[in-house]
Amino acid sequence: MATLTLNFATSHHFLDERGQRAGFILLGGFLASFLFIRTSARLIRDPKVTWWPGSVTTKGGLHLHHLVWGIVLILVSGFLNFVLVPPSPWLEIFAGAFGIGAGLTLDEFALWIHLEDVYWSKEGRASIDAVIVATLLGGLVVLGIAPFDASDSASPVGSLVAVVAIDLLFSAIAILKGKPMLGLIGIFIPLASIAGTVRLAAPSSPWARRRYSPDGRRMARSQARFRRVRARRRRLMNAIGGAPSQPADG
Repeated sequence: MATLTLNFATSHHFLDERGQRAGFILLGGFLASFLFIRTSARLIRDPKVTWWPGSVTTKGGLHLHHLVWGIVLILVSGFLNFVLVPPSPWLEIFAGAFGIGAGLTLDEFALWIHLEDVYWSKEGRASIDAVIVATLLGGLVVLGIAPFDASDSASPVGSLVAVVAIDLLFSAIAILKGKPMLGLIGIFIPLASIAGTVRLAAPSSPWARRRYSPDGRRMARSQARFRRVRARRRRLMNAIGGAPSQPADG
């Protein structure tokens, strides 16, 4: 019978593998560039900080968002990697450049969606969410974590399909309950989606709207719990990305 196990490719040979080494460097460059550019943006925003250089603006007054530089880095490094299929150390250099470009680009992910400068508005929080999701999923892939072990040839195919289906079902329920992060992580680590499945749904989630009575006890418990959850999340997001302005202030 196929069983849910976790595969960790994290032995002392971890960085000896070409793909994982490039992925590790890419993820490191991604996080470093995101932290740098977010810190830079917060310093530019602070009127007390006059010594930090401002944003890049053309002579005509056009502000060049840092996602532009990120897109250029992604295109150039990705193209060269595909065309040249380089050995070390160029593979790692291109991976680092791609990661840096991805960090610069995802830091302004909200601008992709809204097609306007919402960096410091509440809508701009989508950028932080995108970076967190990309970091978690990228980290799981780099570490080689899988939700089930398909290497056991003695396991019947039907059992393996059933395990995968159950894993995806729990992930889908967690997402419907308003917990997309647990649902996505649950594809790799089933315990995360199981936890999201058995706990209360978020009050605004499709699950709560269809299955909880608006005046019922479960809805009241859900609203009280997620007020606390949202408050903690807001404090964490403010610490990472800075407090948003009420209107989009550009």
